[in-house]
Amino acid sequence: MKKYILSIIILFSISFTYAQTIQSSSYGTTGYIKSDGTIQNSSYSTVGYIKTDGTIQNSSYSTIGYIKSDGTIQNSSYSTVGYVKSDGTVQNSSYSTIGYIKEDGTVQNSSYSTIGYAKGVKKEWAAVTFFFFHFN
Repeated sequence: MKKYILSIIILFSISFTYAQTIQSSSYGTTGYIKSDGTIQNSSYSTVGYIKTDGTIQNSSYSTIGYIKSDGTIQNSSYSTVGYVKSDGTVQNSSYSTIGYIKEDGTVQNSSYSTIGYAKGVKKEWAAVTFFFFHFN
């Protein structure tokens, strides 16, 4: 019984270390976001980081933006570039809707056309990768 419980704990722990896949609208893999906030391209090269405090960094650890607890997205100068609402609506700094992050991870533009998928990724993280900061 102890071995069984230990096996379940190990499998459960391993599942949290895997990266969530970022996909295009045609389901091609464009990158990954690991549970620790590391952003990788499709070749697994690190292109950025989202820290637990909301700081967004490029691959050289330079701060390029911030995710605030209320869903506000700011650039490195603390100017607001957009908002992610609790319902998944993504707005630019003028409050115009530019997209949606659905509960199932589907990412849509303002016309409700699917532009990608980010299943299992936090809404704010998905919005940052699809709409606000372009990681190369």
